[in-house]
Order: sequence, then structure tokens, then C-alpha cells
Amino acid sequence: MALLAMMPATSQAWSAPAPAPASTPEPLVSSASGRCLDVKGNVDTPGTALDIQDCDSRPNQAFEFTSAGELRTMSGTRCVDAYGNRTAPGTPVIIWSCNGQSNQAWRQNADGSVTGVQSGLCLDVNGAGTANGTAVILWTCNGQSNQKWTTPTPPPAPGGQGPCDLYSTGGTPCVAAHSTVRALYGSYSGSLYQVRRASDNATRNIGVRAAGGFADAAAQDSFCGGTSCVITVVYDQSGRGNDLWYQGSAQVPGSSQSSPAKATSESLTAGGTKAYSLYINPGNSYWRDGHLTGVPTGSAPEGAYMVTSGTHVNNGCCFDYGNSETTRKADAAGAMDAINFGTQCWFGGCSGSGPWVQADLEWGLYSGGSQSWNSNQRAFPVKFVTAMLKNNGTSRFALKGGNAQSGSLTTLWDGALPGGYSPMKKQGAIVLGSGGDCCKPGGGANLSAGTFYEGAIVAGYPSDATDNAVQANVIAAGYR
Repeated sequence: MALLAMMPATSQAWSAPAPAPASTPEPLVSSASGRCLDVKGNVDTPGTALDIQDCDSRPNQAFEFTSAGELRTMSGTRCVDAYGNRTAPGTPVIIWSCNGQSNQAWRQNADGSVTGVQSGLCLDVNGAGTANGTAVILWTCNGQSNQKWTTPTPPPAPGGQGPCDLYSTGGTPCVAAHSTVRALYGSYSGSLYQVRRASDNATRNIGVRAAGGFADAAAQDSFCGGTSCVITVVYDQSGRGNDLWYQGSAQVPGSSQSSPAKATSESLTAGGTKAYSLYINPGNSYWRDGHLTGVPTGSAPEGAYMVTSGTHVNNGCCFDYGNSETTRKADAAGAMDAINFGTQCWFGGCSGSGPWVQADLEWGLYSGGSQSWNSNQRAFPVKFVTAMLKNNGTSRFALKGGNAQSGSLTTLWDGALPGGYSPMKKQGAIVLGSGGDCCKPGGGANLSAGTFYEGAIVAGYPSDATDNAVQANVIAAGYR
């Protein structure tokens, strides 16, 4: 019999321990996979089953433990329910109209497990699965990670460590650090970016609300009220002056095929406060010649990360962030070393329909070390994505990706450089939002779409421990 055709049985008398205080709706993340507890299909139909999916901040992934012992979801309109009032291992877990029955009573435990008060069984990802769409059922509690659920780490207090503090501790200091959302150093108190309004072409720098903290979006709202604004420059927080000006500005001589991005295309929440992204559409691009200010050149080792979005992408060339040509021409294999994120797959080796974290090394976007299938590649279609690239300049590069709201990084490639790319020939410019041969008259087209929240370029080859620490710091920033 179909789940929707069968209503849970009549309530039985039950007792429960003293209920916990009501909580704020938030994701429950499977410790085994880094994916979120999810109402399948984002529908509130009674009888809809629970599964796990990539975290995406929609109402079907927000859960609240109430003071009555319920586990509510779908903006509080439905309760998590043990199907048919059953108590046997393997019972499906669904949503249902909240009714106070015993099969809707749940307890959140200190070890991360969630148990049904009536059955004593644990919320369990079926078969210890980790793939999107894996069903959630009730099962005998066994302490395994597929029965452990975590909530996002609270945002860091202003003045704490930022990603660039972590890179410095790891011996690979940031040589460029950019964000429209937050400070990337615990001590940074300067400007994040500049907006220009259409009504009078006046500009204003948008800073942080406190040292080491998050953007002062209210200042932008006040300045841009009643007119439109664009983002003209994203400032470098490293102190090296590697500010990213839009191509087409006087600060990027000889550029003509690019324009600044609109400043209000997307707002978000980070650190519990409002912020704006750098929302890039075809025709938007930013650039800096940083080869004299510490950005690695030639075969020097380098790393980079960015937080981007898997929901605003296309297959246009090329949504990049990283090391690019000072000439703004496609000079040679290895002249670029930039993170690419989008739905292009030039040589194969990509899985699913994208978007993918790849390396733009000039003359090619690489999902791995060659033009063959890469079984470790995977798509990241979630709202917030952490993308990483590191390259030792002579023999090895690595690609990593992860959900920027929860979970660990996935190593997509860690191995040899493609043939013809050793040694690398980096020139030390920085590009954001286009390929390396944009945007001079007669140069390459600027066709990419993507979103940039934060990112940095570092000197040296970061350790895996540093990568993991940066991912944890990004998660702690509380992107929503």
C-alpha cells in the first residue's frame, strides 16, 4: 500500500522526558555524508518521505524541536512522523499533520542521534548510504555516523580567526583576499568593496560592521536607496593592493568588453546579518595585475579558494577566480592557474550535469589530470559551494569542493598535472568572472555567469589540514 494512502494509527498513551526548549528551525546534517535531512521534493503533502540531499536552505531542510517534543518542518506546518505508528526497525519516516500522537515525539540526544520516544529507534540513513535521495528510516541505535545529526556551527564572533589567518598559520599566507560578505582576517577593519550609484555617479566604500566581522549592508542600502548601484571594485584585504576593478574601468587600461556587476542582484545572510554577493552575469568581469605584489609567477606553488553558488551558473566561458595572464591573452598552456566553476566540461571526466569545480590552466579546463574520465569528480548544485585549487607548479595539483554550509571537502583530484603543463608558466594577474583572454578589443568573449562571496590566493601549497580548517571557518560564517 502506498504511504499516502495510509494514515498513521490512532494515538497510544505515552510519556516522555521533560521536553527541551523550543529551538530555531535549522538544518540537520548527516555526519556520514554532510548532506541534509530533507522532505523529499520540497512538498508539504502528508505522507511525503524523508531522505538526504545536498543542503540548500529551503524550508524542507529546516527542522525545529519544539517544547512539546515534536520535530517540525516545512515552516512549522508539518511534523516528522513514524509511518503507521510502527515501532519496528525499517519503519519509514514521513511528514504528517501535527496531531500529538506518540509516533510524532522525538528526542535529540547529546551524541547527535535523534530517537523516537515511542519506539526508542534512531533516525537512520538507510544502509549507511551517503548519496542524494537515500531514504531516512527508523533503525536500532548503533552509534554509527549515519545515525548522527549535527546543526551548523554558530557564526564566529568578530575579531576571531578568518581564512587568511588559518592560511598564515599553515605557512601559506594570503597574497590576495576578496569578499563582499566578510573580513577574511580576524583583525581586518577596512573596506570590502565600493559601490557607485546611477543617480549621480557618486561612490561609497562598504566596510565591515566590526573588525573581523561582516559587511555593513545597511550602509549600501542607505546609499543606493531610490536608485541603482554597481560594484566597481572588490578590495584586497591582504594589504598588498591587489584590488579587483571591473574590466572596462580606468583602472584596467585597454579593457572594453566588460562592465561592473549590479550591487543588489542577490542579498543573503551571513553571520546572522544581511550581506550582498558579487553576482556576475555575462559581460561582468574583474581583474588586477598582481605580479609585482606577491601573486605567484612561473612555477612557484600556489593555492586558492572561493565560496560561490551552484544555483547561478552557465556553460559560458569562463567563470574563473585565480591567477591569470598580465597580457589578457591566451598565451600558453600553464599561463593560468584559476578555479573554474560552471557547467562547461571541455575534455570529459565530469560527472552529472554540473556545475563542477575545475582548473582553468589556460588552453583547457581540467576536471582532473588528463582528458579522460575522473571517477572522483562530482557536481555541486547547492546554494553555497566551497571550491579549492592548489598547484605545486611542477608536477601536482589538487581540486576540492564542498558544501559551504555543512560537511567536509571532497577531493576531486590530487595527482599529476596534465601533459604539457609542467612547469607552469603563471604570469601573476588575478581574474574574477571571466577567462584569461578577456576583455581587450578583439579578445575572448566574456560569457560566464556565477556568484562570488569570498576567496583568496595564497603563496605556497596549502596542507590538507589547512584546507579543512578553512572549510570549517566558511561553514562557521553561517551562509544562508
